[in-house]
Amino acid sequence: MPRLPVTFVSHGAPTHALEAGAAGKAWDALGQSLPRPQAVLAISPHWDTEAPMLSAAERPETIHDFYGFPEPLYAIRYPAPGAPALACRATSLLEAAGIRTAVHPNRGLDHGAWVPLRRMYPDADLPVTQLSTQWRKGPEHHYRLGQALAPLADEGVLVFGTGGITHNLREFFNDIPPGEAAPYVDEFRTWMLDRMRAGDIDALLDYSKRAPHAARAHPTDDHLMPLYVALGAAGGAPVERVHASVDRGVMAMDAYVFK
Repeated sequence: MPRLPVTFVSHGAPTHALEAGAAGKAWDALGQSLPRPQAVLAISPHWDTEAPMLSAAERPETIHDFYGFPEPLYAIRYPAPGAPALACRATSLLEAAGIRTAVHPNRGLDHGAWVPLRRMYPDADLPVTQLSTQWRKGPEHHYRLGQALAPLADEGVLVFGTGGITHNLREFFNDIPPGEAAPYVDEFRTWMLDRMRAGDIDALLDYSKRAPHAARAHPTDDHLMPLYVALGAAGGAPVERVHASVDRGVMAMDAYVFK
């Protein structure tokens, strides 16, 4: 089987499940353009644990881990089957790399996973499991997770990071005109893309000190850590940015494919 590309999308607000927007339409196209995987390993910042965990649920519930949104959003279900065998395989790869890992028997899919996957694979017929993050451990830890999981891409698994290339909710309510971006957002995401294209992993791992406006783009690291899992799993594969838009001027919705 040909190696599957590794992917990362910025998932944005859960309302993309109701109104696609530019990013949602890009996810539609992404699901159609990628080779069909046998299963999906999703890495979302909305499941964070002390040590890595894999979900082994047979029928993952659709987790509505958000508040104050339109009522129809809470009625949506994404009934994809679980992937307990993939959870076991991923656990064995991480343990072989010296990374202590646990299995959660019934963890469902949070909105960071099911919102974009629902657009990419609307039939909900692909088995999905999630890997938790440990955002306080930083980029190098998550890059190592990805390196350990890299063989999955040769085994029919879509390694699917989901988070945000910028994520500053403190600035989400602002007066930036539609279609425009705060200058720091463009400077930060351009730096990240340039470093990825150059294969400059050292700079990327040290992004908080080297990238322009890093602390403003990410007051906390959580939404960027799934990108580092994707980078590690990609094993140096060239990156293609397949989507670039900005919500409310500050939330960059970039999506990347490593192939």
